[in-house]
Amino acid sequence: MNASPKLIVLGVTGSIAAHKAVDLTSLLVRQGCDVRVVMTSDALRFLTPLPFKTLSRHPVVTDLYDESEGWQPTHIRWADEADLLLIAPATANVIAKLAHGLADDALSCIALALKPEARLLIAPAMNGKMWQHPATRENVRILTERGAQFAGPDTGLLSCGYEGIGRLEPVESVAKQALELLGVKRPVPSTPRTKSQAKAKGPH
Repeated sequence: MNASPKLIVLGVTGSIAAHKAVDLTSLLVRQGCDVRVVMTSDALRFLTPLPFKTLSRHPVVTDLYDESEGWQPTHIRWADEADLLLIAPATANVIAKLAHGLADDALSCIALALKPEARLLIAPAMNGKMWQHPATRENVRILTERGAQFAGPDTGLLSCGYEGIGRLEPVESVAKQALELLGVKRPVPSTPRTKSQAKAKGPH
């Protein structure tokens, strides 16, 4: 008998890099993972749930009170079922919320209710000065001490016009780290879209 697929809850937050989470979803599904996507209200300003719904073959949670089936709140059920909570891209705001236990939307509630044995992987994307600010550095330290892991951020041209640290880590690298945390040993292929983006070195 084949083992049940690993369940990844993918949190997508309000960054210009949110569109890259579509490629990330595709990569993880192709590696045999069961991916459930939760989008913050700010993420919805950058893209719609449709590509995530199509690629994951699951409804996308966009509100704390989204209830797709059954009596149990969706955010609690997903927190109970998840093997990994992957937040990509993760803004400075959501990192701060995670560090201080704030729970005012579906994603932060899932994070706070996550079962102890589940893993947490955070892929930041933000302006370099925001990433290097003492408040953000302290929040990263707090989360790391609690067992969270970080993928990136990468360096390059940022959407704000600066060049430096703050880009979302390449999605292949994020997917590889996620699979390693889950004990899944499969090579992660590049996608045509991410190859072209890497060549262009466009903003994160």
